[in-house]
Amino acid sequence: MKHFDVLIVGAGISGIGAAYHLQTECPGRSYAILEGRENLGGTWDLFRYPGIRSDSDMYTLGFSFKPWKEQRAIADGNAILRYLHETVEENGIEKHIQFSQHVQSASWSSETSTWTLRVQTTEAIVEYSCSFLFACSGYYDYEEGYTPNFPKIDAYEGTVVHPQHWPADLDYSGKKVLVIGSGATAVTLVPSLAETAAQVTMLQRSPTYMMSRPSEDAIAKQVRRFLPEKAAYNLLRWKNVGITMLFYNQSKSRPAKIAKFLINSVRRELKEGYDIEKHFTPKYAPWDQRVCLVPDGDLFRALNDGRASIVTDQIETFTESGVRLKSGESIDADIVVTATGLKLRLMGGIAIHVDGKQVDVSDSMMYKAMMFSEIPNLAQWFGYTNASWTLKCDLTSEYMCRLLNHMEEHGHTTCVARSNSRVEERPFVPLKAGYIERGRHLLPKQGDRAPWKLKQNYAFDIANIRYSDVDDGVMEFS
Repeated sequence: MKHFDVLIVGAGISGIGAAYHLQTECPGRSYAILEGRENLGGTWDLFRYPGIRSDSDMYTLGFSFKPWKEQRAIADGNAILRYLHETVEENGIEKHIQFSQHVQSASWSSETSTWTLRVQTTEAIVEYSCSFLFACSGYYDYEEGYTPNFPKIDAYEGTVVHPQHWPADLDYSGKKVLVIGSGATAVTLVPSLAETAAQVTMLQRSPTYMMSRPSEDAIAKQVRRFLPEKAAYNLLRWKNVGITMLFYNQSKSRPAKIAKFLINSVRRELKEGYDIEKHFTPKYAPWDQRVCLVPDGDLFRALNDGRASIVTDQIETFTESGVRLKSGESIDADIVVTATGLKLRLMGGIAIHVDGKQVDVSDSMMYKAMMFSEIPNLAQWFGYTNASWTLKCDLTSEYMCRLLNHMEEHGHTTCVARSNSRVEERPFVPLKAGYIERGRHLLPKQGDRAPWKLKQNYAFDIANIRYSDVDDGVMEFS
């Protein structure tokens, strides 16, 4: 059985970033990345549907240590995948990645201070051991997306596709396409499909907040002319962090004002007479769910041109040719795309055992939103829900390296975050998105005070994570 100082599960944005920080800030530590799929990239290799792109800017979704050089700040999936491959190649990370390694279980032994991983490869079941385990595989199920139990869907004679597993040979040119859903995936798909499809209809049960934004950052072009690459990148990163934080805080403190701003901005994008009240006025407050980004107003152009349309209604039943709605209206379609969301699956479904006893991470509380209470030497990478995922993951990587160096300096082999009865539990993720609500029982908890409280605030986390004492009286070392 091969032993490593650190094993990283997942070779997506989180795992690649963790590997860079580990080999940079903890030189000499042995590590490997175990990737269940055949390619690196995680989300950006898995999702291949038309128009796939980031839903936040690449100055913040990109790594802190590698400037984003392309013109488009809102980048397509292929550009992001190139960026990840460049990062891996430039930093010699590829030699540490082992593909087709499905981690089934991880067992901790207090006696030896090690994790033992049971891993399914293409040929056999193998075991690895490590002193510290980094879970960088995200929080959704890569094998299956979420599709509701639509009545009589088996009666439909057309093609049904979930965006998570888009067929490479699917021909939608000249076809009538029905996209069910109104989240980020649907908002991305509709204008892209409308370029060649005969007609695209987006069917939503209720409206979503949307905001148009240029895919290229005009300020970035000017800044890059006068500043060195790294300095320009850092300035643009902080500029966008500041804008995002301000917008989120205003949404929470003045929800009615921000809701009016978002709805009026959509009204200005669409032709006069469009039913904004019905199709673009949500019943919830901004940032109860994520605000959908519409780069360059592409969805609104498709609606104005008549290549796409929105229907706000509920499905009564599928028919042979499409769907019948509760209003009595029918929509015929050659292809139905169920852009209905994700299924939560923490750490890729790895079964966790501590000293022979299986533990449920949903019973745990999250320390600094990265380590499970009472589970030793295990960290989970969670990004922000109100900002770019990578911002928090970079901070998590930095902290874990500080933690490892502290343990080495003081001769510790084990660390574990200990909660106490004075800390009250709270739901971990504040979003009311469908996939969170459906899977909330699978998630750990947060507390009502630091270091257990999740702030969703990058500036606060810099102080709380980057500069705080590792030995804070909550983290127990032995």
